[in-house]
Amino acid sequence: MEPSDIEPDSPALAGPTGDRFFDESRWPPAIAVFIYMILNLAARVWLPGSALLDVPWLLPAAELTILAVLIFGNPADLVRQRRWLRPTAVALVCVMVLAALWATARLINDLIWGSALTNEPGLLLASGGLVWLGNVLSFALLYWLLDSGGPSQRHLNVVPTDFAFTQHLNPEMAPRGWRPTFLDYLHLAFTNSTAFSPTDVMPLSHRAKYSMLVQSTIALALFGLIVARAVNAFT
Repeated sequence: MEPSDIEPDSPALAGPTGDRFFDESRWPPAIAVFIYMILNLAARVWLPGSALLDVPWLLPAAELTILAVLIFGNPADLVRQRRWLRPTAVALVCVMVLAALWATARLINDLIWGSALTNEPGLLLASGGLVWLGNVLSFALLYWLLDSGGPSQRHLNVVPTDFAFTQHLNPEMAPRGWRPTFLDYLHLAFTNSTAFSPTDVMPLSHRAKYSMLVQSTIALALFGLIVARAVNAFT
């Protein structure tokens, strides 16, 4: 039977342990996207001229679209229409990740070549914090959508595909049928940006490993360059 033929109330929507697919709230990722939008508006004030590819409407359009999908989309549509919906959501989140990377590159360029921003330690730290938070939120969304086929398919997988959480490695520490939610991936993105390496979550696939590698590299660059420059400016 194809997933597209499954009715939303069918018992076939139960996972391998009897739990249902769609028990994850849509509000945590929706709130994260909304915060990301606010951060980007603030970044336009702190970092003028840093619009992605000089197309000022591109990033807000992507953010509003994925926010609408998260808030107004029927969770059952993630199964019935996943052939177009999930790739669309992944593409939109990739745009958000690229925007975060672009803001990081612009900030590092200012640090290397010098600008009015780098001569104001308070402004530099505030701008760096906004860019860093944008990286955390965008990568958290990316991990949430990529891991084991995304939130609509994760409950089908008994064995983790991309990320092995502590509850996977030690099942006796978690309730029966436990699966990670968006808040778990937000914690993963935060710890990877502060420790610059895996902490309590182990990457299993190549895409998981190299996504974490990119995130930890840009976080290390931000911390190293911005803190060093800010301390130098303060002294």
